[in-house]
Amino acid sequence: MNAYHLAQVNVALARAEMTSEIMSGFVSRLDKINRLAENSKGFVWRLIGDGSDASSIRVFENPLLLVNMSVWEDLESLKIYAYKSAHVELIRDRDAWFHKLPEAHQALWWVPAGHIPTVFEAKLQLEHIRAHGPSPKAFTFAKPFPHPTARPFPCMSDIVCHQSSNQ
Repeated sequence: MNAYHLAQVNVALARAEMTSEIMSGFVSRLDKINRLAENSKGFVWRLIGDGSDASSIRVFENPLLLVNMSVWEDLESLKIYAYKSAHVELIRDRDAWFHKLPEAHQALWWVPAGHIPTVFEAKLQLEHIRAHGPSPKAFTFAKPFPHPTARPFPCMSDIVCHQSSNQ
């Protein structure tokens, strides 16, 4: 078993409220896609808000900016789920439901096995990748980094590290 798991966050700017007709094709598939994730090899955890998905969770000022988070045992398991299962249909059809974002919409990062990341951590990782590009701290499918087996777990932010060292 790996000492690290892979966390991922992705955000999407919806074209309308989740209850709208525009979003109905996406909303109608959420339960099936979430069950598919939960039953996929390597799945560990996913963010859930009110109901069975994360669409009710507001992390950003814009209420149409949706957040999705999950944790996987490894990068390969997440890749298989994202790109080699029915999930790829949502990616293919995303323009019908979501606006294209001008900045990075996804970040991947390693967490110690058993750690469940918070939306605050995810937001920091997304901001990091937007500011600095892919790195061992936060990366993308296109430019992944291996888990940090030989080094101590990096701090999520200077604030978090500073607070924990003073406690």
